[in-house]
Amino acid sequence: MKEKIAKTNVARLLDKAKVSYELIPYEVDESDLSAIHVAASLGENIEQVFKTLVLRGDKSGYFVCVIPGEHEVDLKIAAKVSGNKKCDLIPMKELLPLTGYIRGGCSPIGMKKHFSTYIHKSCTAFPYIYISAGIRGLQIKIAPDDLINETKAEICSLFIE
Repeated sequence: MKEKIAKTNVARLLDKAKVSYELIPYEVDESDLSAIHVAASLGENIEQVFKTLVLRGDKSGYFVCVIPGEHEVDLKIAAKVSGNKKCDLIPMKELLPLTGYIRGGCSPIGMKKHFSTYIHKSCTAFPYIYISAGIRGLQIKIAPDDLINETKAEICSLFIE
């Protein structure tokens, strides 16, 4: 018998929106919360495992970037697409109070407040991608278009390829 996976807030929001997804558990390594570790644990292509980053722009305030796990967001590109002159990743201590999520469990869906969201354009090359389900140890397998619609995201380039 399959073990029942507890639904996260992200899963409940997707259910409410009638979006199809799959909850995929993985083994958490507290010493390695990277998306690269998550992809390896899932046995999936790292290009399909996306991480959620929260940034603060000098004009727009907070915004979210969702990028393939092995890449780093280019701050100049992120600033430009979000209408800022410059931006930075928020300090780790601000993540939980701002989003309701902890490092390694930050999802672009269901943050305390909706922030402008930018998803790297490579997501559209896949039938599905993985994002955090809102807790460490659980990913959501979702069609990119569903994620884009649910987060009202803009598709763009977020790093130099």
